[in-house]
Amino acid sequence: MQYLSLDKYKDSYLLIARVLVAILFVLFGWQKITGFEGTVGYMAAVGAPLPQIAAVVAVIVELVFGLLIVIGYFTRPLALILAIYTVVTGFIGHPYWGMSGMDQYMAMINFYKNISICGGFMLLALTGPGRFSVDRK
Repeated sequence: MQYLSLDKYKDSYLLIARVLVAILFVLFGWQKITGFEGTVGYMAAVGAPLPQIAAVVAVIVELVFGLLIVIGYFTRPLALILAIYTVVTGFIGHPYWGMSGMDQYMAMINFYKNISICGGFMLLALTGPGRFSVDRK
């Protein structure tokens, strides 16, 4: 049996992948900026250092970098930054190892969701954004 090749669809799939991996960040980045005081409160509640600055960083990384990933601008370095950011926020926002019961289960799901998203960003950093992007690589 011949290996399945999707090379002729590569650029279309990379565009779809960029949108899918970034949509979570754009949506939640928008929520963070429109409910900024709540975002600062959440940052303080999870023990983020300098909650107001952490909230600004979260908005920039999620909303701005997410939109840049969607359009495919400066894709490889931003994908690496988002991969690191996703793992760090997993440790800060979803520390399931210190919980129990349903809270632990939900935090564990979200922690490993972050780890999986990191993998998607690592692949995007490796492959680049494709032809349908501002970078066109």
